[in-house]
Amino acid sequence: MKHPENYRGQDVVVLGLARSGVEVAKVMFKLGANVVVNDKKDRAECPEASELEALGISVVCGGHPEGLIHRGTSLVIKNPGIPYTAPPVQTALELGIEVVTEVEIAFWLCKAPMIGITGSNGKTTTTTWTGKMLEAAGLSPIVAGNIGIPLTEAALKAAEDDWMVVELSSFQLKGTQAFRPRVACLLNVVETHLDYHKTMEDYIASKAKLFANQQDTDTAVVNWDDPVCRGLVPYLKGRLLPFSITERLPQGGLYVEPPYAGQEEDGLDRQVVYRTEDGESITLIHTSEIGLPGRFNVENALAAAACALAAGADPAKLAAPLRDFRGVEHRLEYVAEKQGVVYYNNSKATNSKATVMAIGALSGPIVLIAGGLDRGSDYLELLPSLQNKVKAVVTLGETKEKIAAVAKMAGISTIIVVDNEEDAADTLRSALKEAEGLAGKGDTVLLSPACASWDMFASYEERGRIFKEAVHNL
Repeated sequence: MKHPENYRGQDVVVLGLARSGVEVAKVMFKLGANVVVNDKKDRAECPEASELEALGISVVCGGHPEGLIHRGTSLVIKNPGIPYTAPPVQTALELGIEVVTEVEIAFWLCKAPMIGITGSNGKTTTTTWTGKMLEAAGLSPIVAGNIGIPLTEAALKAAEDDWMVVELSSFQLKGTQAFRPRVACLLNVVETHLDYHKTMEDYIASKAKLFANQQDTDTAVVNWDDPVCRGLVPYLKGRLLPFSITERLPQGGLYVEPPYAGQEEDGLDRQVVYRTEDGESITLIHTSEIGLPGRFNVENALAAAACALAAGADPAKLAAPLRDFRGVEHRLEYVAEKQGVVYYNNSKATNSKATVMAIGALSGPIVLIAGGLDRGSDYLELLPSLQNKVKAVVTLGETKEKIAAVAKMAGISTIIVVDNEEDAADTLRSALKEAEGLAGKGDTVLLSPACASWDMFASYEERGRIFKEAVHNL
């Protein structure tokens, strides 16, 4: 697409209200475009409409009217969650009209260099952690995207000496064209979001767009241990800065010494080492000092440190934020200890891999609460973890029978399938009560659904908040 300033006097359609849609509509309108905002929800469900109409922006709610997208439309900016199969998007593509997401607009408008972070798991933790490291190093980060303020709003506030640290989903990246982050970080890739992408090939290609426009002056931070990430290395144009917890990286990068040998925690304390391109090895911290538990959080720590180093952070300034950071809500979040039982909220675990990582980070025995939206997964990835640390499983949601079946395969004898109650919150509370009854002193009750929340809740945040409130009321 062209610079947003070049759409003055041209028809631009914004699909989807929400906060990011409101902000990008305001920006394009201010730059002189003829903006129409469309949302399929009824007007009563679109409180943002009045704000836009007061500015003179046209808003159409309640469906996608015929003629919304026409040959005179110059650009469509869609909410990332709207699938490409949606009628107005299909119409735009058939007419050869460019379809982008807010990320593309923000990139054109942002004066600050960007650090773009994506992956199937760990995005929010790594993005937030990167911001903390940049702050500690005396740099000026603005954390935005899927977390914090909308990306377009943040981009307009950013100065040239800031760093824009951006969490990016595959949905957002699929709708980019010229987007070029100064530092691009890919954490991992596992099977997820196939209801949107349809194929793993499309999902991987969307993630890979993070690197598409980088040049040799940019930096590509890549998980050396992930086969999909590593498979992209030959196609990268930026300077490679890999991270690994299973290999020493003498060619440069971040790794742990000694490397992890297997899938399970082994109790060893390791050094986090930064190997510079000049061959110098700098120890940043020991893994026992890192503020978040679990080997997957060691990976997140390495990735965040790599991003900060690529932005120019002094390695000596990174130990404190690596040690002091205590995580993000709903991501292996400690909730409380009740009668000797510890409760963790990991509602953000919307795929099997995230639940596997959470189980691996905690000491057993674990009573697992899992289940949610059925996206067609078989959940067999959970099998080894269930066999190793989980003493009982409580399931709920659309996938309750599937996950119960995997638990049975794992040899778990105590499996409770919770029936849906009229109120979804009551169903989750019932699951928690069942888990409480199964847990003894020294056990952990872990909400880690391995599924999205949308069969029962508006978001994983709502699911996590209800769980935490219920724990505190036990």
